[in-house]
Amino acid sequence: MNDGTPIRPTRNVELGASGEEFQNLHEFVNKARARLNQNAWDYIVGASETETTMRRNRMALDEIAFRPRVLRNVAKVDASTEVFGRKLRIPVMIAPVGALEIFDPASGAAVARGAGHFGAAHMLSSVSEPGLEATAKAAPDALRIYQLYVRGDDAFVEDVVSRTIENGYAAFCLTVDTAHYSRRERDIAKRYVRESRIRATGGDFQKGLEWRTVKLIKDKYKIPLVLKGIATAEDAKIAVDHGVDWIYVSNHGGRQLDHGRGSMHVLPEIVDAVAGRAKIMVDGSICRGTDIVKAIASGADLVGIGRLQCWALAAAGEAGIVRMLELLEDEMIRCLGLLGLTSLGELNKSCLHAATPTNPSDVFSAFPLLDIEPYRY
Repeated sequence: MNDGTPIRPTRNVELGASGEEFQNLHEFVNKARARLNQNAWDYIVGASETETTMRRNRMALDEIAFRPRVLRNVAKVDASTEVFGRKLRIPVMIAPVGALEIFDPASGAAVARGAGHFGAAHMLSSVSEPGLEATAKAAPDALRIYQLYVRGDDAFVEDVVSRTIENGYAAFCLTVDTAHYSRRERDIAKRYVRESRIRATGGDFQKGLEWRTVKLIKDKYKIPLVLKGIATAEDAKIAVDHGVDWIYVSNHGGRQLDHGRGSMHVLPEIVDAVAGRAKIMVDGSICRGTDIVKAIASGADLVGIGRLQCWALAAAGEAGIVRMLELLEDEMIRCLGLLGLTSLGELNKSCLHAATPTNPSDVFSAFPLLDIEPYRY
């Protein structure tokens, strides 16, 4: 992993004039669309039932405007942060996504290596190849977090937590919003079921997951614990009362409960409920540097990137992950500078203002130059 010293993308070259293949984030989406079959494409762009929660994720971001300050010296802008005792170039964690192998054969190993090479964090899904040990071996110096879907009894959970610690992961994450697998209607309409879903076992353990498992982990292990899928102040308070170290505000990218709230609608009440007793992660349609800045200004400590990582991985593998992070960093630094700020520590709610979205919200609305032909189901 980079030592945390900010390394800027080349800025002596006028934007659009460098030799880089990808110079706008939407270019990853275009190339991914050309490379992926419809099943793989639907897996990442789709959500559950009416896809309302997914659209609200984007809407919640688009309902926030900036309040810039001017005539401040912003010649030097630093977008870095420190988490888990490590310095990151930007406050980004590559979020856990299952079945990454459908986007690139190297799967989670490529993403972890890319994140580590750039200087961002990575969270590996327990349902993504190449698995806990192999990913740790592929990216030993990266800031790695392991995420688990509970598919077994207490002994199963304890085994996974122990292996997480043994393999040098910085934290352990328990996903708590998947008690029932949702209706992904894009797949159902095509009568398509992924092989991994057919092979999946242990669903009843996920349905039966309760707070006692959180207590079990906190009582027995010293590794920082993350709960992913917290969506109310009530559950956030219970989590911190159990000693949870990180609250991960997420609705699974709109892929679980339909008609949920957007993550950025939820975040303020979580920040208030936690009251500094735990750190906070958030994800949900975050696709631009400005989105990351909004999340940090709203009280998040770390921001998860989900769909965008898949597009970058499908477009260019490990190198695509690195380049995506470089572009996000560039967008963040320009955003901070235009707000009149030189570091993330200067961000707060005074930088934000409620606003009316200017465009309909959907999975691509962060990229207005995109024109993706719809598939007819």
